[in-house]
Amino acid sequence: MAAKWLPDEYVASIYHIDFERLWTKGYRAVITDLDNTLTKWDSPHCPEKLVAFLASITNRGFQLCVLSNNTQRRVDDFVRPLGIRAIGKAGKPRKGGFRNALFAMKADASKTIMIGDQVFTDIVGGNRAGLYTVLVRPIDPVENKGTKFMRHIERVLLRKMQVATTEYFRYDKK
Repeated sequence: MAAKWLPDEYVASIYHIDFERLWTKGYRAVITDLDNTLTKWDSPHCPEKLVAFLASITNRGFQLCVLSNNTQRRVDDFVRPLGIRAIGKAGKPRKGGFRNALFAMKADASKTIMIGDQVFTDIVGGNRAGLYTVLVRPIDPVENKGTKFMRHIERVLLRKMQVATTEYFRYDKK
């Protein structure tokens, strides 16, 4: 039962994921959440560091798709300068958004990584879709009210399962 809540790995941020190791293991596609995974919640700006990082992932050969529960307009506005696929109003953790992302990339679920900052949407949904899941710390404490409530439940759950240390729950100040 607990397996659906557990990520395959958790790291401080997307910048700490060892994509070379994952490529060697046969992964070829990446689905990533947007808000508080790639950038601050509802931020319209894509930092240069992120632009370069995402380019390094695609240059390595990974297919890339942003999958967000935020509006399609917000997601499109953010990814337009990046030239990558994006799906908004995904309905995570339901499987449909994940299937759409896999279809858009022509990717196999068993060779796809899901990166996100929320257990109940990103990790549960990714696990249900058969993806390799990576939980990252949220970038910023500023979030919508519903997410703030769910964060409290996530913390209790993860601590109870002894998945994450106190360090995981600190926000990335970079």
